[in-house]
Amino acid sequence: MTFEEIKAVFDRYVTPNYSRLPIAVVKAEGSFFHDVEGKKYIDLFPGWGVSSVGYCHKTVVSAVKSQAAKLLHVPNNFYIPEQGLLAQAIVERAFPGKVFFCNSGAEAVESALKLARIHGRNRRYKIVSMENSFHGRTMGALSATGQEKYQREFRPLVPGFTSVPFNDLGAASAAIDDETAAVIVEPVQGEGGVNVAAQDYVAGLRRITRERDVLLIFDEVQTGFGRTGEWFAFKHYGVEPDIMCMAKAIGGGMPMGAILAGEKTADLLTPGTHASTFGGNSIACAAALAVIKVIEKEKLLARGKKLGEKLSARFAEWQKRFPMVKETRGLGAMWGVELAVEGKPVVDACLKKGVNINCTHGTVLRMLPALNVSDETLEEGLRVVEEAMSETLRE
Repeated sequence: MTFEEIKAVFDRYVTPNYSRLPIAVVKAEGSFFHDVEGKKYIDLFPGWGVSSVGYCHKTVVSAVKSQAAKLLHVPNNFYIPEQGLLAQAIVERAFPGKVFFCNSGAEAVESALKLARIHGRNRRYKIVSMENSFHGRTMGALSATGQEKYQREFRPLVPGFTSVPFNDLGAASAAIDDETAAVIVEPVQGEGGVNVAAQDYVAGLRRITRERDVLLIFDEVQTGFGRTGEWFAFKHYGVEPDIMCMAKAIGGGMPMGAILAGEKTADLLTPGTHASTFGGNSIACAAALAVIKVIEKEKLLARGKKLGEKLSARFAEWQKRFPMVKETRGLGAMWGVELAVEGKPVVDACLKKGVNINCTHGTVLRMLPALNVSDETLEEGLRVVEEAMSETLRE
């Protein structure tokens, strides 16, 4: 099929709820994807953060093939060995607790919110979230998302949700009352503009939630599994949340989400309180175990930190060179370059030149390269982005 034929099928049969790029992808490997017409692209935003070990890593593909040949699916009223092994692997790399598996980041957030309300025992039900946060598009996750543009078509939202300014400890403290069940925060806001939580802010959230018997939920859907140079971003802050949400990179391209419930809440999800038909299925778990193996074998946590140093230095140069670059910020291999003008023209110019990046919040160029991207590929990708900026940014 040609691109035009594929697009015609989508126009006729697929709901128009995505702003799609004018590309039909048919193959991908590492930090590259190929379109239906044979053009090869460098991807500096692979899978919206899903492909942290690159597209179609041979270890992950091999694990999926092997597991599919043995067992595709059984329901969760059976013991699934791969699920248990993955839960153990997550706990050993995070903090003591128990894991519930689902299929996406939004489902993980929904699970965390339900768990917080169970812990509140009907008396505490309110959730405090942050402005510019993004937690998903299902109704609970959407109610926690601190962005009016995503909520306005779906009101009334779930009652009990309040959003306060990010990195403002006083605002968070003032929003907590005797009916508050939990505070939910992204250590680094992704869709909200790659905003990094301050050290004293996170420490303060942990202190006030503990003092007031309120749960602290970290949404690590985008920051987890090595993205920031640690297994999870909470490790940068020296505190542990009560509940942690995971997805995206966990499955290496297979759909998977999860929450890690700390010891305070680990046993509250009893039979009948929550479930997922496909959550923790053997194929997704085999893929996730392979992702962990790749991260450790290829030393990708250290690589994530090194990428952070490279990107920080490079983007600082851009800020000096381009007057339209207002600020650069990030952690590990998760970065945003905020412009004084719309970023879409830069993204479009990059795509025409064979490099994929993202623009969020209208003005923030977002890059989340694969942790195992080669220096040569990264340099070529950044060179193209820089070239596109030179051509499109005007005072």
